[in-house]
Amino acid sequence: MSRSERLFDLLNVLRRHRRPVSGRTLADEMGVSLRTLYRDIATLQAQGATIEGEPGVGYVLKPGFMLPPLMFTPEEIEALVLGSRWVADRADPRMRDAALTALGRISAVLPPDLRDEMETSALLVVPGAPFPVDAVDPGLLRKAIRTERRLKLCYCDEAGAASERVVWPFALAFFDRVRLLIAWCELRGDFRSFRTDRIVEAEIQDARYPARRQALMKRWREAHERSKPPQGC
Repeated sequence: MSRSERLFDLLNVLRRHRRPVSGRTLADEMGVSLRTLYRDIATLQAQGATIEGEPGVGYVLKPGFMLPPLMFTPEEIEALVLGSRWVADRADPRMRDAALTALGRISAVLPPDLRDEMETSALLVVPGAPFPVDAVDPGLLRKAIRTERRLKLCYCDEAGAASERVVWPFALAFFDRVRLLIAWCELRGDFRSFRTDRIVEAEIQDARYPARRQALMKRWREAHERSKPPQGC
């Protein structure tokens, strides 16, 4: 077993223990010496894992730690590069910059062999047709989704007719030519999607909407499934 695989396994062992566990117990589970176990814990702590404890007391991994990039397989690296390249080409400037920054951060901490895999990835994104220009900053829409706030919209439909809506936004959908804000519409009393390039104005309301984003997503998916036509035999 390589050291990278051993560190990966140690993280999984720590995740299984909700309370502090002794170094000896961890070493026995891992099949390594106590000295090796202490060295591996120090390595994970240096990489950002919040492992609390000390010899003779026990160790516990605090929630929220993501696997370090050294655990990525070549295929996972390719997926990250491809996805980031797509975002850089098809999303708004703020998301583009975030995708490129994330790639740079990952590349900076990768082992040399995986860094070469990232920098020489042959998976390319062909530039597509430009998106229609949004009048409203997509960052404001994403903020409303993250904070579960009502949005007051001025929206123009395909015919150019304007209307004011108060919506509960919970998702953004990216298509080849358009982006859609998916929300519960108070005016219609139902789920609706709004092309972001047709949103003329948007204002985040102080009040949260009376539902959780995950619950709205679940209800929307269930409604979407019910509306699908039956499959032929």
